[in-house]
Amino acid sequence: MELNPVFARRLYLAALVEEMERPNVPRLIEATGWPRRTIQDVLKSLSGLGIDMTFIQDGKRHNDGYYQLKDWGPFRRDWVEDKKRDIRSYIN
Repeated sequence: MELNPVFARRLYLAALVEEMERPNVPRLIEATGWPRRTIQDVLKSLSGLGIDMTFIQDGKRHNDGYYQLKDWGPFRRDWVEDKKRDIRSYIN
């Protein structure tokens, strides 16, 4: 299996959002070591793959809250979970 690094990054981040409790940008930065802007860009791009993700507002400030993956779209969640290690290897 060979994956484009950009595509792999998107699948990997979607998997992290699904498995983490209340994932927000700071927690995703901590989990991945990626810059804030990279995280934000990847989150924004997921809808282009058909992955349905939403931001749950949970606070008084406009950016208090977390992300929730609602639907994997054309991807099988179990395949992504099974291949997560392989997917991660194509990112770097």
